Formats: sequence, C-alpha cells, structure tokens
Amino acid sequence: MVTRNLRLNYPPILAGRPILQDLIRSFDLELNVRQAQITLEEGWLEATVEGAPEEIESAIAWLENEGVKVDRLGDL
Repeated sequence: MVTRNLRLNYPPILAGRPILQDLIRSFDLELNVRQAQITLEEGWLEATVEGAPEEIESAIAWLENEGVKVDRLGDL
C-alpha cells in the first residue's frame, strides 16, 4: 500500500456529477478529502489516496478519462 496526495480539478461540465462516489465504487482505495471548493461552475479538491500503486494509477487514468485534471502533489 502507498499513499498519494492528489489535487483534482473539475471542469464546469462535471461539477454536478458524483465523481468521488463513482471512484470509490470502482476502485479499491481509501480516500480522505483534505480540503475542497466545489461550486456549480467548477471545483477542486485535495485528497490523500491510499491503495496498491497499480490501483491508484488506474484510478488516476479513469479520472483523467472522465475529464478531471489530476495533479500529483507528492507521496506520503
């Protein structure tokens, strides 16, 4: 298991979608939201994600495919 710090940036088109719910249901990860700002126009959140490295990478690829910009803030 590894832990990654990520910042997710949502474009306006995704602001109303349950992206985190879909993420948690689709991948075997623990997610801890550290801070966030979500509006009807856009949103961002910073979270720590814990799981197997390949599961985290698959989740990041899925998020990017959904239109979420993912910034890697570093490892813990």
